[in-house]
Amino acid sequence: MLAHALTRLMDAQGAWTRPLGDLVHRFLHWFFHRIPAIRDLLNGRWLGHPLHAVLTDAPIGILFLVIVFDLLHLADAAAWALGIGILAMLGAALAGFADYSDTDGRARERATLHSTLMIVALLAYIVSLVLRLGPSGATESAGAFIVSLIAFLILAAGAFVGGDVVYALGNMVDRHAFRGAGTKWLVLEPAELDATGQIPEGRPIKAKLGINQLVLVRQGAQILALHDVCAHAGGPLNEGKLVDGAIECPWHYSRYRMTNGDVIQGPSVYHQPAYEVRARDGGGWEARRQPA
Repeated sequence: MLAHALTRLMDAQGAWTRPLGDLVHRFLHWFFHRIPAIRDLLNGRWLGHPLHAVLTDAPIGILFLVIVFDLLHLADAAAWALGIGILAMLGAALAGFADYSDTDGRARERATLHSTLMIVALLAYIVSLVLRLGPSGATESAGAFIVSLIAFLILAAGAFVGGDVVYALGNMVDRHAFRGAGTKWLVLEPAELDATGQIPEGRPIKAKLGINQLVLVRQGAQILALHDVCAHAGGPLNEGKLVDGAIECPWHYSRYRMTNGDVIQGPSVYHQPAYEVRARDGGGWEARRQPA
């Protein structure tokens, strides 16, 4: 009951989150795609895990301590915790905006609501910090305590919406998290063959392997294969292009090495399932997922 009510409340914000999100997304997409190394750093490709999710725990924990210190009348400790919490929020926000630059659809609307709540909370915390700082240092202030308490409630609401973006809408979740890694060889069915009955060379070709769709690239006698669904947001890799031995997703331009599926360019932070391909007795091909 409560979950349905909260979902309806979030959906009701679409009248403003949709146009605002589209506007902000255009700028952030333009900005972060001109600094791909920084974007990959903030996405967490080097970590193999979304960096924003790692950073968000710090400000929530630190800013909760502000309330605890206030209740214990530890004005200096509360002010220090608040200052550090604000810096932690800024770091988490930077990583979040990098993820946002490659977020689409309903997830973008939710992420717009999430970021708006977090920015409001951040501004409230800054006000609280200003109220605490007097000419002689940190002082106790009822007004500052009330503002920081309200800010934490807004922060918690923003965290709830952020969780919905991940857990309910699957944003930045590995699209292959529940895919098995079976070792059984299955018949490979390429969607296209050339005049000699071979897989066309040097360009991506879609293929079917049981219930899975693969993207194939033939290089001479070798056939390289990855799962066709991009690990980042589900884009069709067979519609992408080859760049220096890697396949580039047509949706958000993540790149995966065709030989082993390693991600070499974000926004994806996850490797792509790779497959072994061999010729079958009697003609055709068969494939299986490469061992992890």
